[in-house]
Amino acid sequence: MSYVIHGARGAQGAPVLAALVASGASVTAVSRGAGGVPEGVPDGVRVVAADYASVDALSRAYEGADGVFVHLPLGAPDDRLAFARNVVAAVDRARPARVVVSTSGAFTDVTAAAGGVPADPAVMHLIEGVRHSSVSYAVVAPRLFLENLLLPPVVGGAREEGVLRYPLAAGLPVSWSSHLDVADVAAALLRRTDVVGTVAVGQYPAVTGPQLAEAFGDRFGRDVSYEGIVPDVFAGLIAPLLGAATAAGVADLYRAIGTLPDHAITPEDSAQELLGLTPRTTGEWLADLGL
Repeated sequence: MSYVIHGARGAQGAPVLAALVASGASVTAVSRGAGGVPEGVPDGVRVVAADYASVDALSRAYEGADGVFVHLPLGAPDDRLAFARNVVAAVDRARPARVVVSTSGAFTDVTAAAGGVPADPAVMHLIEGVRHSSVSYAVVAPRLFLENLLLPPVVGGAREEGVLRYPLAAGLPVSWSSHLDVADVAAALLRRTDVVGTVAVGQYPAVTGPQLAEAFGDRFGRDVSYEGIVPDVFAGLIAPLLGAATAAGVADLYRAIGTLPDHAITPEDSAQELLGLTPRTTGEWLADLGL
């Protein structure tokens, strides 16, 4: 079996690629830059240059593939929508056997409906376009990534001050998942062509901020409390790391989440139910990282 992986050096694509390589599959890594093998791509993995801006290049990368894993990169909304259109056009042209899309935690028509939050136009165009292509597809739909908690202002506060600060109300239940969980599900869905549609990824029952803090405290061997902060304050903390524009977008996301009664998956469309894959607990994730 041969699979094409977008973002093979990134937080989502790299663990998908690693899981497929470990299984003995033939894997092609899509690189947005030309020339050489990008750092971090395992030996023996084929690399093709295919920018999201080129339908021709994407089509060539997808031709003959048993499966394609794709998610949209961060960027300006208009750019992301253009990228989504190009991926859909390439899928229509190349006709790979299977496409697995990750929402990367963006709101879709499913996750946005509960709170009246607008769905992400680029992600929705990608999902709907692939669905209408009649190519076999599945959508991996995480809520929030545990890796967000590794941002220095967050994990540093927990370790050094005993306070986990995050822009969510303390009582808001969230189905957290890690990039490793998403990779497990994506790798399974590339093979499980019998599963079509959206597969939710995340802890269930959902956990609250104080429960996250307790897991960090258990791991660090100290008391850790939780403090919900407003999104604009959080944006100020992360702007030096991610840039002002990205930080502002993050603040917008958390303002939207804050309007919801919860940010939890439902059991019936979960990876637990559909694939028999249970995501890591927060404590298990921290242990896997060796923190």
